[in-house]
Amino acid sequence: MSNPAIDIDGELVARTLEMDVEAFRKLMNDGKISVLCERGTGEDAGRYRASFYYAGKRARFVVDEAGRVLDE
Repeated sequence: MSNPAIDIDGELVARTLEMDVEAFRKLMNDGKISVLCERGTGEDAGRYRASFYYAGKRARFVVDEAGRVLDE
């Protein structure tokens, strides 16, 4: 089973973490934001839960294989 590349809009993540996009991108590039991506199984197959963590805050999104956010 291959692992697809999941792209989530950085503006959405930055807004959820309450920061501007430039700061978010710099922190991501510097490895300061932790990311956890979980693959759904069973009835959630084909879905992924992506969580971004920084400074005690969390942005969590359920997305499909194309990276489309299914809920916010």
